[in-house]
Amino acid sequence: MRLCALLLLAASALGAADTLQVFRKTWHVVNASDWRVGDENGEQVLTLATPREPLPGPRRPIQFAVTETPAYRSVKIEVDARPHQRSLMIVFAYRDPAHFDYAHLSIDTASKEPHHNGIFHVYGGERVRISNEAGPASFSETNRWYHVLLEWSGATGEARVSVEGHEIPALHAVDLSLTSGRVGLGSFDETADFRNLKITGTE
Repeated sequence: MRLCALLLLAASALGAADTLQVFRKTWHVVNASDWRVGDENGEQVLTLATPREPLPGPRRPIQFAVTETPAYRSVKIEVDARPHQRSLMIVFAYRDPAHFDYAHLSIDTASKEPHHNGIFHVYGGERVRISNEAGPASFSETNRWYHVLLEWSGATGEARVSVEGHEIPALHAVDLSLTSGRVGLGSFDETADFRNLKITGTE
């Protein structure tokens, strides 16, 4: 068990141990066997099949795939996402495993669970919520597809997320410390599916 944790820690420190090919992109992951690339009604689907808890130390997510793209200074991410349990996440402004932001989308409201349904910031330590707790949950139920749009500007630091065309007040935040970075998909400690990904970014 200790050896497994040390191996995961080493992989996380390097950024990723394996790669996946999906959505015409290369994705870096800690462990490729935790993921599946499949097909559903003619659409390519990326599945995070194995959940993993954060490593010992600062509590921050590790179970997400980071796409091999330029470090965008602004980006729009459109994706259909299907949570298997309570939540999933979209990473943006990713610099390395200890410096990134992410949107955590959940069936929980932030007022019920402050570590869910919000924008979170990782900067060398534990993840910190940087959005308010207002408004409804991102998802009404699990195991169904939702169309998600995340828009982020490194110049202004503003990030906002809409689900099925409706903005989620708890998924609106400003972070001025990370001004560029890559994109990722995954979950904090659960599983999910992703399809119909479109990334539009400026360098």
